[in-house]
Amino acid sequence: MDMESMTNTVKGWIENPVKFARSHGVPLSSVADPDKQSHILIVEGFLLYNYPPLLDVFDKSYYITIPYAECKRRRSTRQYTVPDPPGVFDGHVWPMYLKHRREMESSGLNIQCLDGLKSKDEIYNQAYEDIQNNLLNRL
Repeated sequence: MDMESMTNTVKGWIENPVKFARSHGVPLSSVADPDKQSHILIVEGFLLYNYPPLLDVFDKSYYITIPYAECKRRRSTRQYTVPDPPGVFDGHVWPMYLKHRREMESSGLNIQCLDGLKSKDEIYNQAYEDIQNNLLNRL
């Protein structure tokens, strides 16, 4: 992942979301003046909060947490082209998750944790409601 390029792309969108959308072929909703609408950009990735140049661009930050046992269970059910070698989860995947999570937590960013044991719909609805409330509070 080219984090510098992604940062430049995000900052380009922030500067002018309507122009950015048009230049990238993204259709705009049929409103009279799209420049006066609220625009939402969702940036997703598990290491976003560990890249300092991106930290100042987030209005809202969410992190889906999951306990060790469930994470290991889910990882074991995935079908990879090249399967995980024995011991890779305990020896690498989980320790790196913990390392990056500690770094994220020490970033000073106000991150709202969402319970990864909830259904996708519940997680979506929680974030959606929070974003709606945030937008309403800005009016």
